[in-house]
Amino acid sequence: MSQTVKTSSQNCDEEVPLLPDPVDLPKRPTPLPKIQVAILLLACVIEPIAAQSILPYINQLVSELDIIGGDTRKVGYYAGLIESLFFVTEALTVLHWSRVSDRVGRKPVLLLGTFGLCLSMLCFGLSRTFWGLVLSRCITGALNGNIGVTKSMMGELTDATNRAQGFALLPMIWCIGVMLGPVIGGSLSRPQDQFPRLFAASFWGDYPYFLPSLVAAMFVILTFIMILLFLRETLPGTLLYKQPPAVVDGEATPHSEDYGAIKRTCGLPESSELDGPVPLKSLLVPKVLLPIACYGSIAVLEIAMCALQPLFYSTPIKDGGLGFTPATIGFWMSSLGVANGMIQAFFFAPLISKFGPKTLFRIGHAAFALIFGLFPVIHMIARTSGIVWSIWALLSCQLFLTVIQNMSFSCVFLYVTASAPNQKALGAINGLSQTTASTARAIGPALATSMFAYSVEHNLLGGYAVYFVMISITLATAQLGAMLPVEPDK
Repeated sequence: MSQTVKTSSQNCDEEVPLLPDPVDLPKRPTPLPKIQVAILLLACVIEPIAAQSILPYINQLVSELDIIGGDTRKVGYYAGLIESLFFVTEALTVLHWSRVSDRVGRKPVLLLGTFGLCLSMLCFGLSRTFWGLVLSRCITGALNGNIGVTKSMMGELTDATNRAQGFALLPMIWCIGVMLGPVIGGSLSRPQDQFPRLFAASFWGDYPYFLPSLVAAMFVILTFIMILLFLRETLPGTLLYKQPPAVVDGEATPHSEDYGAIKRTCGLPESSELDGPVPLKSLLVPKVLLPIACYGSIAVLEIAMCALQPLFYSTPIKDGGLGFTPATIGFWMSSLGVANGMIQAFFFAPLISKFGPKTLFRIGHAAFALIFGLFPVIHMIARTSGIVWSIWALLSCQLFLTVIQNMSFSCVFLYVTASAPNQKALGAINGLSQTTASTARAIGPALATSMFAYSVEHNLLGGYAVYFVMISITLATAQLGAMLPVEPDK
């Protein structure tokens, strides 16, 4: 950081960097509060577990509903709608929850969101109708303020010396959830067929998808208890906030006065730190909007890819897919989570040091075009030769490209965080960026799966029109990445 933070409040604008000047940093890094961070990571991991656990069986579940009338080509329409509704309701509410957390504290909002996730998973497993599934997903999205609040809370649990270390844990824990979710959904769906002796009761025949929902809900209940009993409130001035001790999680914290609170960066009086949220109109500047637009562009492409993959895997070969079973789908998608977590953990930091965040973001964005381009190639081979070794080789190549594109999220988070004019605006920017991403993700699944169904049903471009549309969207949004500065704080 070459710019020194001014001490007058009128200089608190978009040109003031988020982090203090290096000369103001403590020489010795503050140890991370391990227990607090671990509980926060639990709050992060339950969302991908719950969301990903339905993917291996959602298309089979929809195909068993009366709403499609036995026409498997229509599964994509309804499966995409169910997957999109979560993001529709989240987009309508996530900014509200982020700003509520600025007033009442982070912990109450996390508890409410965790409770809503548990309730929705139980409702999803017990739903026997299409509209029951719709309602359960709407509950999840409407009560889910966790995704924005956890980022704000991680910023408050860390300081300038260890913030990068803390935020690096978020994508890793998300990958663990992405790995566990499909395993739960793929291995535990229809338990009477897989474990007839253990699940002989008629209940499991009437509700064949309740077991994976129950297991996911149990993870959520455990997290709720941990948050309730052990997580400290990090926002000073709220009802549940208590001044943290000088020793946190068994380690001395020489900068404990900074733990649990965002330091002032704009010379504001101490009392003004706890005033209301920063006005949103003050954040509508290019420095903030460009990273958010980049985030939205990769969010819509990524969620479209995630919706197309299980649909493509489960659809019969004659209808444009590969005809995999839910167990195979769960295993393959879990392999993606393992590969993603390992590569992010060991290679992301060296790659970003070598190429820089802008170049790595553009490489990850470009990988989407190759991922979508491989779908028709894989299906053409399957249609002519069946599931042969070349299918698995190309699927592995697609998996590797998926890991590469996922790095673009870590890069864009650096730009989103650095775009905050001061620490006080960080929560509002996280809420605004998540609203944008949720809106894009609400469009993505319904758009992609409906185009898949329409392309196959009407044989557009041989049934592959959906992939050409997604490649076109990738190319059209590539210009956004080219507009980013080389370094996030410039």
